[in-house]
Amino acid sequence: MAGVDVLIAEDSRIQAKILQKRLVDAGHTVRWAENGAAALELARERRPDIVISDIEMPVMTGYEFCKAVKTDPALRDVPLILMSTLSDPIDIIRGLDAGADNYVTKPYDPDYLLGRMQSLLSTPLGAPAEEATLEVAVAGQKFRVQAGRQQVLNLLVSTFENAVAKNQELIAANEDLSLARDKLQQTNSELSALNDKISTINARMVRDLEAAAKVQRSLLPPDDATLTAATVAWRYVPCQDLAGDFLNFFPLDAEHAGLFVVDVSGHGVPSSLMAVAVGRFLSPKVTDQSLLVRQRPDGGIAVATPAEVATQLNRLFQADEFSGLYFTILYGVLHVPTGRLDYISGGHPALLHVPTVGAPAYHGAEGFPIGFVPDIEYAQASLQLAPGDRIYLYSDGVTEAMDKDQNPLGEQALADCIAASRGQPLDDTVAGLLETVEQWCQPNGPLDDVSILGLEWRP
Repeated sequence: MAGVDVLIAEDSRIQAKILQKRLVDAGHTVRWAENGAAALELARERRPDIVISDIEMPVMTGYEFCKAVKTDPALRDVPLILMSTLSDPIDIIRGLDAGADNYVTKPYDPDYLLGRMQSLLSTPLGAPAEEATLEVAVAGQKFRVQAGRQQVLNLLVSTFENAVAKNQELIAANEDLSLARDKLQQTNSELSALNDKISTINARMVRDLEAAAKVQRSLLPPDDATLTAATVAWRYVPCQDLAGDFLNFFPLDAEHAGLFVVDVSGHGVPSSLMAVAVGRFLSPKVTDQSLLVRQRPDGGIAVATPAEVATQLNRLFQADEFSGLYFTILYGVLHVPTGRLDYISGGHPALLHVPTVGAPAYHGAEGFPIGFVPDIEYAQASLQLAPGDRIYLYSDGVTEAMDKDQNPLGEQALADCIAASRGQPLDDTVAGLLETVEQWCQPNGPLDDVSILGLEWRP
């Protein structure tokens, strides 16, 4: 398939970057918008060859965006693929009603997605005259949808292929289960001994996990940790015993302090082990492994810039060498006497700056997650603090916390929460933000690790 102009509508920056890289590697030209409304503007500025859109997006959902494209005479014959983790039949019908041509469930196989693109581009869509109103009954409800025959066929085929893939996974799982059941029946006489062995192994595993959790907690600031000329408060709530998040702050030398939040992809033992490995290199002590400080020839301490730290981390932790794991990081170095904060973001959510006077503002820095793209140099940004200013670093477990209806908390709610408590002590604002996240996630609670680090500069 020759390279084509692809338009992506995806509110997750990391997901968009991953998809963009796959498409560019395949020879395509890619444009990206963070919601349906912005994507519609890009489509009208220059007609794309094909559109790939997420469904759950702010401002304009994927269904609404799809409907707008398919009702625009200049765009209606542009193939459009909807992507989502949703799998309810009603969601498929909504996609059909919106005029979608294909439906791909997340997580997706990149080769499968490229194949669906090629199939759509090689099959012309039906003309407007082909459209008809269809009555469909699903889950006891009747829906009237309008779509061309080719669109109905394309969506049906893509939905069937997704179902076949899931069914094959289920068949394979059932085969494995049958083999396991047969083996258990053959070895029933050994079950008691095996149970005793399993109990012993399980008890050892529990002890090992407790030890691993203790090691991971050592990556967090000690209870008595302080910084000169600054007040610091933090909260850390893992969603499992072992997590991928960790944070810390510490003096680097007499004039500089470092602070960071790290979020390793995934959960459980693999993410925890990688977090511990990364933590060894983020030490404020002069060692052969520390990337933050090094000994100068005159015996003094040289503080590495945030850009140097991120670049070195990216060289050390390539995802291909760590079972596909990568991590995001926001690392800053504060010049304590002047209040200048130099920082980098490796695919991490933007820091929130709360001045003593004025509205809170987000400050981000472009940069890929660590380990995602080899041999890149990271650029750093700077922020000048005034006495009494506060900054907040956090993991995406805060902004992407979901309520019972799968709505994310979002950056605006985070800023509003902090602004409402700006007159309170720093520790109270951090505790209040954590309480807001936990209440938002009721009744199930947060499904991702939550890390919050706040700092107030008072020279």
